[in-house]
Amino acid sequence: MLFGLKIRKPIIFAVLVVTITYACKDKTTTTYRSFINPEMGSSIAIGKPLDVKILFGNDKKVDSVVYLLDHVHYLAKNDTTATSVKTDGLKLGNHLLTAKIYARGNSDDLTSNFILLSNIVPQEYGYEIIKTLPHDTSSYTEGLEYHDGYFYESAGETGHSSLRRVDVNTGKVVQIAKLDSIYFGEGITLIGNKILQLTYRSKVAFVYDKATFKKLQTIPYTVGKEGWGLYFDGAKILATEGSNNIFFLDKNTYQKTGGIEVYDNNGPIDNLNELEIVNGKIYVNVYTKNYFLIVDEKTGAVEGKVDLSGLLPDGYFKTDYAIGNNVLNGIAYDKAGKRLFVTGKKWPYVFQIKLVKK
Repeated sequence: MLFGLKIRKPIIFAVLVVTITYACKDKTTTTYRSFINPEMGSSIAIGKPLDVKILFGNDKKVDSVVYLLDHVHYLAKNDTTATSVKTDGLKLGNHLLTAKIYARGNSDDLTSNFILLSNIVPQEYGYEIIKTLPHDTSSYTEGLEYHDGYFYESAGETGHSSLRRVDVNTGKVVQIAKLDSIYFGEGITLIGNKILQLTYRSKVAFVYDKATFKKLQTIPYTVGKEGWGLYFDGAKILATEGSNNIFFLDKNTYQKTGGIEVYDNNGPIDNLNELEIVNGKIYVNVYTKNYFLIVDEKTGAVEGKVDLSGLLPDGYFKTDYAIGNNVLNGIAYDKAGKRLFVTGKKWPYVFQIKLVKK
């Protein structure tokens, strides 16, 4: 037993010495721990100043702190006092904040991020039906536009997808280009004398001649995770992918040039789908929801929410599958006549509606 104790005592002592030495060393080594504010992933409404405070080490004098906002120089300070970031003019969504801390010729980096939300409570709208028009119930509507007195429509579903020109008053398909059975057709938009049509997950898009519907090109399409909605505003193409992103594309190359993230005053709005621009505002469907949003094209802020509940008579679709899949989707606007049209996947009607403030 004595022999065993003599072996154990030096081991215990050694452990105590190491522990004490480490603890002492920890007290004398500068550690820039973290941001106190903003906490990682915290949110703030646009327009409010973001308070910035860091927990610093206490053994070395900090020479300076340089703050970067989204990798761009924002502010330099020669002390460790708290500061703030102005949020006016920033895009909604995620922003990265970096602090480069300089002391005795060395530097350490700290990072945090914050989410910028809209400061607008969206205006609520209902609707008034102005006119009810027939719609082909075989069309799983993925894109809808009004031009030159006709609807241009993209019908989806693998094996049943097509591009269509449709008589507004009768719902009759007057021209059609069917997609190969391997493709699931998605959003469309007219760009001059051409039509651009996306596919869902095939990573290709098609360019057609507007007059003849002849396919001019099959091009790679890798903007976003999937192909969803499209709209050409006269200068650029807007595209959705089923997230809260709206991408901006070059009208000639179809390559991404920028974009916005869509947020309301509570957070991001995902599943953005078919879209249109009406009087300078983006009207965009939210997949599976009975409403569409009115979005500021510059900031991504949701300014309005249009509730279309009850537009399609209850009980029209009989099965759970049909009810869950044949949802509201399709917004078209007649600029000259100031007429707003909405429909859904395999719906029997296109409705001309007027928005009514709640």
